[in-house]
Amino acid sequence: MRLQQIYTGCIAHAAYYLESNGEVAIFDPLREVQPYIDRAQADGAVIKYVFETHFHADFVSGHLDLAKKTGATIVYGPTAKPGFAAHVAADGEVFKVGNAQVKVIHTPGHTMESTTYLVIDEAGKEHGIITGDTLFIGDVGRPDLAQHVIADLTEEKLAGYLFDSLRNKIMPLSDDLIVYPNHGAGSACGKMMSKETTDTLGNQKRTNYALRPDMTKEEFKKELLTGLTTPPGYFPKNVLMNIQGYESLDTIMERGNRPLDPTAFEVVANEERPLVLDTRPAHVFAQGFIPNSVNIGLDSNFAMWVGEMIPDIKQSILLVTEPGKEEESIVRLSRVGYDNTIGYLKGGFDAWKAAGKEVDSVSRITATEFAGRYKQHPVVIDVRKKSEFDSEHVEGAINVPLNQINQHLSQFPKDKPFIVHCAGGYRSMIAASILKQRGWDDFVDVEGGFSAIKETDVKRTEYVCPTTLL
Repeated sequence: MRLQQIYTGCIAHAAYYLESNGEVAIFDPLREVQPYIDRAQADGAVIKYVFETHFHADFVSGHLDLAKKTGATIVYGPTAKPGFAAHVAADGEVFKVGNAQVKVIHTPGHTMESTTYLVIDEAGKEHGIITGDTLFIGDVGRPDLAQHVIADLTEEKLAGYLFDSLRNKIMPLSDDLIVYPNHGAGSACGKMMSKETTDTLGNQKRTNYALRPDMTKEEFKKELLTGLTTPPGYFPKNVLMNIQGYESLDTIMERGNRPLDPTAFEVVANEERPLVLDTRPAHVFAQGFIPNSVNIGLDSNFAMWVGEMIPDIKQSILLVTEPGKEEESIVRLSRVGYDNTIGYLKGGFDAWKAAGKEVDSVSRITATEFAGRYKQHPVVIDVRKKSEFDSEHVEGAINVPLNQINQHLSQFPKDKPFIVHCAGGYRSMIAASILKQRGWDDFVDVEGGFSAIKETDVKRTEYVCPTTLL
């Protein structure tokens, strides 16, 4: 038996590939399924099952395409009501994958259908648990996401279910089991996940705050629900796509993989009014871009920021990418349900510029230049998260988190210049492109962001942990 974690860092997602005696099961696959099919063929095996731990919110799963292309059976845990052919398993049901076994353990809490899969090897030894969003390394799944789809499923109610699932279903299992979660650090499905992506259950019992044996249900609820941030707006839409179904990725690629020369690109942009999305790195975008385009670079948490910053999941999109990054951009958009790419700029921005088309740019300054300007008391706007800002920030700066920029545009002055920055330059360039699109022009971005500013003598305000005098 082989059980492999397939981790995709840009969305902090883990799928799993289980093979035994010529049969394969895939757990929580990504939207692009060909790599799983290729791997099974290389192993001389057939994909028998696609196991889903729950209806995912942060990405669109590849279960439908994988089942269609391989004939595999899609499996969900108890209470799931998918809008397509699938096997809804009973609690305790066992599936054979070659000479290995997969046992269903219903663990509601993150969602009502959430299920953990216990993997048992050929010798009958319990090997590990594929926990989905029920149990992470250092954390557990947030219980407030399902409420955005089904109003009656309040976060307090789901937190109670999760407490019972952990205490009655997970914690009694053997300490030597390996925990295989669906996400790692960086995912919005939890609040304090470890950067590690596997661990033993025994170590999690000792170190995970949610598995403390002396914790009451009310204490668990309070600790779990405190500090939860508002989930990204695309989450409920991804859940519905995973429940109801979606277009094949092949169809999406055929529609989006359409090269347009600069003249044709301009005609489509003017006539169809799509969003022009530029996926080049921030420092490249700053030097020159198509007016009114928005920059979200592929080189960081692209899918998450697409979901945060593009409110309409059905928005039609024209792409400007680095040469050779067109297909990757389309695939990574589809991972979070943005399926309406309608073409890309053939030859990239260089072709646009060579055609003599209008261009725009973003002015940037170094941290040293920022330190000089800071003495003149400029308006400084920090687009990092509130928690980052509260930890440490430039004295006198205004905090407008990037994901709230559209609701707080009035914070950006139009009658005087200002400076914008984030932690390293990625998020502030997204902000800069949006500001440019909305008519702001008299501002500069700090190259290297707060990380570079900290190396100067600019005054900063740091959070000081309060102490109690005895």
